[in-house]
Amino acid sequence: MKLPRKQATVVRDAIEQWKRDGVIPEAQAAALAATIDVQYFDWRKLAKYSFWIALFSIVSSVSAALSDRWLRDLLQQLFDMPPIARCTMLAAVSAGLYRWGLVRREQAPDKIYRNEAIFFLGVLATAGAIAQLGILFNTGSGHFSILLLLSFLVYAGLGLWLESNLIWIFALASLGGWMGTETGYMSGWGAYYLGMNYPLRFVLFGGLLTVCALSMETHPLGQRFFRSTLAMGLLYLFIALWIMSIFGNYGDLPSWGRVKQIELFHWSILFAAVAGWAIYYGLRHDSDMTKGFGLTFLGINLYTRYFELFWNSLHKAVFFAVLAMSFWYIGSKAETIWNLGKRD
Repeated sequence: MKLPRKQATVVRDAIEQWKRDGVIPEAQAAALAATIDVQYFDWRKLAKYSFWIALFSIVSSVSAALSDRWLRDLLQQLFDMPPIARCTMLAAVSAGLYRWGLVRREQAPDKIYRNEAIFFLGVLATAGAIAQLGILFNTGSGHFSILLLLSFLVYAGLGLWLESNLIWIFALASLGGWMGTETGYMSGWGAYYLGMNYPLRFVLFGGLLTVCALSMETHPLGQRFFRSTLAMGLLYLFIALWIMSIFGNYGDLPSWGRVKQIELFHWSILFAAVAGWAIYYGLRHDSDMTKGFGLTFLGINLYTRYFELFWNSLHKAVFFAVLAMSFWYIGSKAETIWNLGKRD
């Protein structure tokens, strides 16, 4: 069994403890310990980050190539065709990439990151095909949110069919984009829709997505997408709450600038309450994700309020000294808890 050094230490300590407690005999403990093969370098993380960097580099390479006038003109000559033809070509490319990724996953299921990278290229080609479809049916109405809804439906269907969390995440990102642009279109691109600015709309959207994710945990089909859906829901929810705690339900900077920050404090209370719920849920249901989101954004909330209240009123030396002491205290407590876990 190949394990990183830290995990191998934990497993060996567990085997040693079982041997001392008499749970397993000494011979069995020695046999189990002998099966551990320590990996002193985390090749899995290297593979993961290398593929992401490779994909980012591909996108950057294409963008840089398109920025060159001579190459852009050459591509214009090569692809000087109607939008329907470009859409068909990109759809065929994306279908080929999805098929290739599916075959690769069946042949080498252990090559997780390589297979997901192929699916990601298919996602980009699909986005291009949908964009060309939008150009084809563009009536000048500005109602382009329908393309994001179409993207959600396509990505959701592909994610379910290919059982890919990566594609499912793009589906949820498209759904969020559709919600924002559709409500913007329905409000005439004003600051408010049904009395809500954009961050407040995403608070409701993120909350609804989080509730849907939690209901998926015990569903046979939804279990595969539970964690990715929950992560996206919490991300929408907490980022929107953080923005609300700073700007409130105001749609423009002049209106926000005329109010005192204390008048927005109720949004900070709501932000803290939701973070507290996430921590409580994480502790109650042993969910590291909700607990991690809650603790992280509770800290962001507290430090945001600290900056708002004391940046102008405190001398900068005192301000940063208090900041340093607070982080020193948090680090000391975290180190103590970590050492307790090692002794247990």
